[in-house]
Amino acid sequence: MNQINHTPVMLNEVLNFLNPKNKGLYIDCTFGGGGYTKSLLNSYDCKVLAIDRDSFAIQSGLKLRKTYSNRLKLVNDCFGNLEEILDNNKILKVNGIALDLGVSSFQLDSAERGFSFKKNGPLDMRMGSIGKSASDIINTIDQESLYKIIRIFGEEKYANRISKAIILCRDKKPIHTTEELSLIISKVVKGNNSKIHPATRTFQALRIAVNRELEELKKILVAAENKLLPGGVIVIVSFHSLEDRIVKKFFSDRSGKVSNNRHLPIKEKYFPTFELITKVLRPSDKEVRNNPRSRSAKLRAAMRTSAEPWPEGEFVWVEDSILYLV
Repeated sequence: MNQINHTPVMLNEVLNFLNPKNKGLYIDCTFGGGGYTKSLLNSYDCKVLAIDRDSFAIQSGLKLRKTYSNRLKLVNDCFGNLEEILDNNKILKVNGIALDLGVSSFQLDSAERGFSFKKNGPLDMRMGSIGKSASDIINTIDQESLYKIIRIFGEEKYANRISKAIILCRDKKPIHTTEELSLIISKVVKGNNSKIHPATRTFQALRIAVNRELEELKKILVAAENKLLPGGVIVIVSFHSLEDRIVKKFFSDRSGKVSNNRHLPIKEKYFPTFELITKVLRPSDKEVRNNPRSRSAKLRAAMRTSAEPWPEGEFVWVEDSILYLV
């Protein structure tokens, strides 16, 4: 199988904050085309455990594994299962964790994967091969739940109008292709002044719901707290405001900047488990010109302290209930 061509986003910044050490062990939680992994292995005498829920990405990385022999291990799984993955491999602690939360270019460019409204194909959107597809969701879920998914995950102001139109159309004929869904949405929001395609936010929302992306993100943050060595670093590149808000809140809480929500019980103070090592960073103008995919990227990084992990359940996010709608 051919190696995937992929340009890693904010690569220099990710490596700079990871500050890799020889003989260290690093986790590339979103292997994709192997950009972060190759740079780590080429530049340092370290080991990398790379994770991707997409079996195609893992298969494409087999040649890379041969090149780096026992310095690289590939795992086909969700990065939210990091603790279980490390336990299964008898790994107690790691030196660094990197995540690029964007959709891989090869996924967007493959019509049969159903991620893009620009290419007609089956309405799938699964990054892995199991679970409900986008077609399953929009053809079975109730209108209120569909509205919430589109409104919250897509931050779409026309969510009510779009969800009602989808229900009306599916009652006549099931919706199975990206083109069918895109046309339904375009008719509903026809004449809007947005520079982006009318279907952009709805497709984004469905992708997040299908892959439980926010739930996986919350799980990896807690896993990082449990599995990073003191001085170890987690670097996260996000492309969506909801993702960035979750990361920002977790880093803020765990670095000791806890603010109590008047609607929630007052939190007990715990010792900070992370130290913020940068404010949010955006890609340079040069990178955006060379790689337009990077334009909405935001990078945040934090270093693990020696404090004990916070008790399980101490990470509350206001939209928790939406994670389980599908």
